Amino acid sequence: PKDAVKALKKKLSKNCNHKEIRLTLSLLDMCMENCGPRFQSLVVKKDFCKDKLVKLLNPRYNLPIDMQEKILTFIMTWARGFQGMVDVSEVKEVYLELLKKGVEFPSSDSSTRVSKQKSSQPSAKTSPSSTSPAKRSLFPHPTGPTLLLTSEQIGKLYSELDMAKMNVKVMSSILKENVPGSENPDDMNLLQVCYQ
Repeated sequence: PKDAVKALKKKLSKNCNHKEIRLTLSLLDMCMENCGPRFQSLVVKKDFCKDKLVKLLNPRYNLPIDMQEKILTFIMTWARGFQGMVDVSEVKEVYLELLKKGVEFPSSDSSTRVSKQKSSQPSAKTSPSSTSPAKRSLFPHPTGPTLLLTSEQIGKLYSELDMAKMNVKVMSSILKENVPGSENPDDMNLLQVCYQ
């Protein structure tokens, strides 16, 4: 997996050939779908997501909109997590940074619509960019009604989730350090505050 990710990094680094970047992004998408957690965990690291993918969004690369959306879709999807055991904290951090900067991410509705259109009938009018498998394939398929959240709401949910994780860590460390019957009163008060 390390060599594969290294090769992908090399293909994306300082490359201005749009066709090559498009093919590399498609390959990346297929690898993320078909490879295991070892490969996925290397891709969702900051040095790949931020230093390679987000850098391609720089105006000097002049990427077409569909390729920019593909990169943003990757980051958004990876930040939401995987079915397996992959730590997505670094890509989530990149995602939140982009949200704070005001970057608009593609909506999952338009990607799902493109997916349905392609699977039902291939059309000669459909551009190659809209039928690209990398644009839609990483989205989870919702089974029920979907809520549409603004980027601010998503950011707030992530920050609340991070706060809850921090509280769990604090509670866990307090519980590990205290011996039943000889608890520190300050620790017990903090435990009560975290519990609420």
